Amino acid sequence: MYRFINNIKTAFLLSGLWMLFVFAGRAIAGQTGMYVALVLGGMTSVFAFFFSAKLALASMRAQPVDPRQAPELYEMVEELAQKANIPTPKIYICPQQAPNAFATGRSPRNAAVCVTQGLMQMLNHNELKAVIAHELAHIKHRDILIASIAAVIAGGISALGYMFYFMPLGGDDDDGNPLAAIALMILAPIAAVLIQMAISRRREFNADNYGAELVGNPKYLADALTRLHNSASRIPMHLAMESQKALFIVKPFTGKKAKDLFSSHPSLEDRIAALMNN
Repeated sequence: MYRFINNIKTAFLLSGLWMLFVFAGRAIAGQTGMYVALVLGGMTSVFAFFFSAKLALASMRAQPVDPRQAPELYEMVEELAQKANIPTPKIYICPQQAPNAFATGRSPRNAAVCVTQGLMQMLNHNELKAVIAHELAHIKHRDILIASIAAVIAGGISALGYMFYFMPLGGDDDDGNPLAAIALMILAPIAAVLIQMAISRRREFNADNYGAELVGNPKYLADALTRLHNSASRIPMHLAMESQKALFIVKPFTGKKAKDLFSSHPSLEDRIAALMNN
């Protein structure tokens, strides 16, 4: 039932992002801009659907690993995937010292889990297992597709503003407003991020709870989240793009509390409280 509701919400949110794309084109360059945005929005959505996973992994310079290269990690993922009743995802390791992890892919059949070198070094066995379980929960609930698509479209809206600003479309009734173009280059990505946040926060709680069920003890994930959160400000993430931050188990780039409006993740305190109360 949860997955059905999740898919309905995903359809509405993606429709909202596409409408935002079209509105941006109309405001910047009139009716012609609206049609261009309609086409580009569709192309961006298709690109994001099929290639967002590869884009996320490539931006992190992640490399695939097999059972010989990372036997403990591979065995852990395989065991938890069986418990979650999903196919074993591909496993990647990123050469980053910032401890973090994310899952990507458009469905459980072609999903991937990526962990950083720093995560492997920092966490003990139970904590690492809990982090993997959290990422597999995202895969099982099909959360990763919408987060990946939202990240790509958020960047596409900003690119649309730049394109119309530097390449104005002709026509008396299609005159664009340079001020609107500048405003939308700033405001449209913010609006897209707000939608992405609405996607991300609730789903983080759900993934935390299901991940804790998979490993059998919520304390393992609570301890892992605390350690990852505390390290975020000391060890910044250098390779990930800003639009991808909602994909990670903890917000990269900063160790500040995630209570502000533009945070892609719930606060550490809220996540731990939800874990320990279930």
